[in-house]
Amino acid sequence: MQEFLHLLRLEPVNQGASTGVNWLTCDSSKQTTITSPVDGGLIGKINKAGAKEYDQVLATAEKAFQLWRVMPAPKRGEIVRQIGNVLRENKRSLGQLVSYEMGKSLQEGMGEVQEMIDICDFSVGLSRQLYGLTIASERPNHRMMETWQPLGIVGVVTSFNFPVAVWAWNAMIAAVCGDVVIWKPSHKTPLSAIATQKLIADVLKENNVPEGVFSLITGDTREISERITQDHRVPLISATGSTRMGKIVGKACAERFGRTILELGGNNAIILSQEADLKLALPAIVFGAVGTAGQRCTTTRRLIVHDSIYESIREKLVTAYSTLRIGNPLDENNHVGPLIDKEAVHTMQEALKKLKEQGGKVVFGGEVLSGKGYETGTYVRPAICEAKNEYPIVQEETFAPILYLIRYKTIDEAISYQNGVAQGLSSAIFTNNMLEMEQFLSPVGSDCGIANVNIGTSGAEIGGAFGGEKETGGGHESGSDSWKMYMRRQTVTINYGSTVPLAQGIKFDL
Repeated sequence: MQEFLHLLRLEPVNQGASTGVNWLTCDSSKQTTITSPVDGGLIGKINKAGAKEYDQVLATAEKAFQLWRVMPAPKRGEIVRQIGNVLRENKRSLGQLVSYEMGKSLQEGMGEVQEMIDICDFSVGLSRQLYGLTIASERPNHRMMETWQPLGIVGVVTSFNFPVAVWAWNAMIAAVCGDVVIWKPSHKTPLSAIATQKLIADVLKENNVPEGVFSLITGDTREISERITQDHRVPLISATGSTRMGKIVGKACAERFGRTILELGGNNAIILSQEADLKLALPAIVFGAVGTAGQRCTTTRRLIVHDSIYESIREKLVTAYSTLRIGNPLDENNHVGPLIDKEAVHTMQEALKKLKEQGGKVVFGGEVLSGKGYETGTYVRPAICEAKNEYPIVQEETFAPILYLIRYKTIDEAISYQNGVAQGLSSAIFTNNMLEMEQFLSPVGSDCGIANVNIGTSGAEIGGAFGGEKETGGGHESGSDSWKMYMRRQTVTINYGSTVPLAQGIKFDL
């Protein structure tokens, strides 16, 4: 562990605010200790930022925007390209830190860094493709255009389960669009963010990037999170977290007419048809349900199974779950690591208790593991449960590895179950029936932002827009044309004639 911490330039005590190359000296009386859910080991300490540091970071970002927005977009893309190269060079070390601080498997930790690299590549290309439109004017000798201008300061609030990738999805796109970014990482995984900030510092320094283009600030909710969401100087907040958090952020921004990209809860389902290829389906179901120990917004939480294959699928899943290796996620032989903390473990146990009270059944797993290697009390055995879609606990998103099995008889019934929750992030169907898959993808099919056929609910690619509907928030980040969220649209009309036609033929004798 000491080796990758050294390579990432983390100190025993780190400052909680940076304006790019420079770190602000924060109050040591507001120090917090970060330990790993893997083994309880000390990773490092942070002097948290307060109101004073927040004001410094915002003022610096405002000045940086004045300079950054006029730099040609391809030159901004060149900075992002170099950031991608730094991440390539440090992929394993940063992936190890993500794994150790958050608890996801090493493969997933490194995969998260790879997503950062991929979005850098995407953004470099985007820096030469910020296209507008030419629009036919109804007036003679006039031309209309649609152009896109930089928006300003973008606040990026990230969650513990993807401590670095979600920042990159937002920050790299925003940067090539001409915006500056202030990163507020999760208080549960701030060291991965601080390490990332330190990794990119050399690129910023070597290219004379204005101080404040990429800033970071971590601190208490009231002093940092509430301030940035209420700050009129920050026109866009991109926040990832719970639906409860999203309602608070959305309301605060709406009151000042700010924009939001909200990536909130997911209660994702896979429909398993009697005509599915189980060789494809079963690995996707298991990974979707237990990957990151069920702590993904795209985790598979409900498996809606055709009645004719229900019993055999339940048996196959119990067999598969019994072979899962649970332990230290830095050991690449293990499949499942710990939950983020004991609070998450308690939430899972309460959910299983409520399931039983509501008439459901735990058919496998769910227990908290103890003994050698499990001393932290954060390791659980992923659970398989039998349930009905209408159970209140099934309607909620429990951020833990609980998979609910639900029977269905017709495809219409299956889709109604799929859509019959408040959340609308990711969805999938496994079927070789063309009629079923087309219905699933039709206007009467899945109501989610992501709809997959013969792949699971997790593992979205950066090339597509990522986001959901309903209580998932409705925002989109990453690929496709999500870049438009980070810019302001401007409709331009040019009159190259010798007269000024007025609306409805109005004339003035002047």
